[in-house]
Amino acid sequence: MTPSASTQSRILGAAAQLFYDAGIAATCVDRVAERAGVSKPTLYAHFRSKDDLVAAVLESRHAERAEGLEEWLAEHGGEPRERLLSVFDWLAAWFSASGNRGCAFVNASVEIVEPDHPAREVARAHKRWMRGRLAELAAAAGVGDPAQMGSDLMILIDGANARMVVGGDPGVAADARRMAEVLLDAACRSSP
Repeated sequence: MTPSASTQSRILGAAAQLFYDAGIAATCVDRVAERAGVSKPTLYAHFRSKDDLVAAVLESRHAERAEGLEEWLAEHGGEPRERLLSVFDWLAAWFSASGNRGCAFVNASVEIVEPDHPAREVARAHKRWMRGRLAELAAAAGVGDPAQMGSDLMILIDGANARMVVGGDPGVAADARRMAEVLLDAACRSSP
């Protein structure tokens, strides 16, 4: 890793933790620079604005979450139906991790009101990706309308994330998994 890439990585790591723990609005760029061990001009040499930094943090978070899910699916494979349901086990494992405050993409979208903010597009893209991945898994499981199932399961995941933020109960992922099983069973009964 080049010194510049290392610096950028430190800035992203510091910003990701601060934005997630304290919130985007409550975290000033000075605090990010201090946590990353860089000057403010150095931070701005890597990211033109706080908005660009927030978007870059979410892009990095997306890459981490996508890689984590794919690793989980590779390790917890099996029959297509169980593979799809294991997404909720992955969610449960993530919820059980220390310091979890729900979905960073939803949290950021709640804080950022401007519809054209670059971070909002990253959040939307992440949610589209997740819905699409769920639809792919649903198709492999033989669901008749995989796109609809992907959307339905995404609602369960977003709902579980919201309950995790509000109530702090990692058990909500098990509730979401149970509801996903009900949806899958109903879809399989109604499929020709």
